[in-house]
Amino acid sequence: MYHGKTPRTLRRKLALAAAGLLLAAALAAAGAWGAGRLEKDLVAKGAGALRATVLERAVQCYALEGAYPPSLAYLEENYGLQVDRSRYIVTYEAFAPNLLPDVTVLQKGG
Repeated sequence: MYHGKTPRTLRRKLALAAAGLLLAAALAAAGAWGAGRLEKDLVAKGAGALRATVLERAVQCYALEGAYPPSLAYLEENYGLQVDRSRYIVTYEAFAPNLLPDVTVLQKGG
C-alpha cells in the first residue's frame, strides 16, 4: 500500500492550517477588543466608586466635626482621601457647613 502525499491531502492540510490561523487571529482580535471594553467599564465604575468615597468621607467629617468639609483638599489632608487626578476630574461644591456638598467625578480622556 502506498502512503505518499497526494496533492489532495496536501491541499486539505493546508486548508486546515489556514483555517486554524484565521481562527487564532479572530480569537486574538476578540480578546483585544474585550480587554479594551473591560478597561473602559472599570474606569467608569471607578468614577462612581470615587464619588461614593468622597461623599462617605464628607459624611464622616460631618459626624466628627459637626460640619461638612469646605473643600476636597480638606478631605485629602485630614481624612486620607486619595484622588487619581491623571484619570479623574473631581468637582466639590460646598454650599454651607450643614448641607451635603455636590460632588461630580468625570473620567478624563474619553
